[in-house]
Amino acid sequence: MSELVSIIESETEFNTAIQSGIVLVDFFATWCGPCRMQGPILDTLAAELGNTGKIVKVDADRFQSLAVKYDVSSIPTLILFKDGQVFNRLVGLQQAATLKTAFENAAS
Repeated sequence: MSELVSIIESETEFNTAIQSGIVLVDFFATWCGPCRMQGPILDTLAAELGNTGKIVKVDADRFQSLAVKYDVSSIPTLILFKDGQVFNRLVGLQQAATLKTAFENAAS
């Protein structure tokens, strides 16, 4: 994982992260194969995004309350937030082009 994608360490950190701007949240689990495959895709995307948005990861096992709050029943689930509000939701392994389009839609 690159330094451009951060792992959330508390619910407070999560709330601060999604508060403003465009933020892609990857709900994952360490034991999940597709989640492990999603990681390098997110690293590549983060490098391409620059200041357009940010990407954070939430361990769904560790922060079950956040997973329940955002109705995460399958992983990986990627939720795009815009200024603290859910803008888009993608379930399953996603390619960089799909995620980049989602960011562009949120930015427009």
